[in-house]
Amino acid sequence: MPSLRLQRTFAIGSLFYAASLWGLVWYPYRLLEEAGVGGIASGFFSYATPLLLIGWLHVRALRDARGHGLWLAALALAAGWTNLAYVLAVLEGEVMRVLLLFYLSPLWTVLFSRFLLHEKLNLAGWAVMTLAAGGALAMLWQPGDWPLPANHAEWLALSAGVMFAASNVISRHLEGVAEVAKAVAVWAGVAVLTLIGLALRPTELDFMADSGAVIWLLLIGVGIAIGSMTYAVQYGLARVPANQAIVIFLFELVVAAIAAYFLSNERMGMQEWVGAAMIITASLFSGHMENEQTKEKFDA
Repeated sequence: MPSLRLQRTFAIGSLFYAASLWGLVWYPYRLLEEAGVGGIASGFFSYATPLLLIGWLHVRALRDARGHGLWLAALALAAGWTNLAYVLAVLEGEVMRVLLLFYLSPLWTVLFSRFLLHEKLNLAGWAVMTLAAGGALAMLWQPGDWPLPANHAEWLALSAGVMFAASNVISRHLEGVAEVAKAVAVWAGVAVLTLIGLALRPTELDFMADSGAVIWLLLIGVGIAIGSMTYAVQYGLARVPANQAIVIFLFELVVAAIAAYFLSNERMGMQEWVGAAMIITASLFSGHMENEQTKEKFDA
């Protein structure tokens, strides 16, 4: 078996992989919207894809986890709202503003992990959290414009961040449940919520009448990418403290800023680069943020 150090390194790498893809996934969703596929419809098909393609392979893991049914349902709902609200927010709002409000989630993670997981930050941990939050603010701060929800998209982003923190902590709470069972719960949660959304807005399915192969291939491609991201997140969260994981996820901001520059011609100024450097630095030092009791728990 791989050493604990190698497992931890691979887990951190998995979280960086997921954060990087999340920093890019807004672009294909925007391409789909331009082609007439609404956010609820694209969310349904992109999450139904991994659920139908490989979800059935994990029926046994779900059976083994039936004693944790309520917590798996909580994970499904929290992660479902996280992903649906995130997609809708990046389609309706400004990408980087949405991400700032989404990544207020470290604050919620501190609260959730304190009461549910009994994790405590040490002084270095608080410094890392402050540096990460400061980096997010430095990237997106505008004089006279407080980072508070100003429209529907930004409220969606804020709620997605709260549920993102909750889903991460719930996933850590389900320590004895197989990662694949948690991954299926995430896909199912998004599928159920988007089905409800489609029932309320059936016109979002009108694109199916005349969509070509390119649209369907893009939907399937996004679904496969999301499937891999879900696996990566669940693997990482099973081996990395929630407070450290949320800082690593902040790397998404850096990837999204660079992607926005090349894909949407949004230029990053010195302010954004300073913020990006702060976030990267916080991520690099995130391994020192838990106290010894928490560290022993994850090294055991």
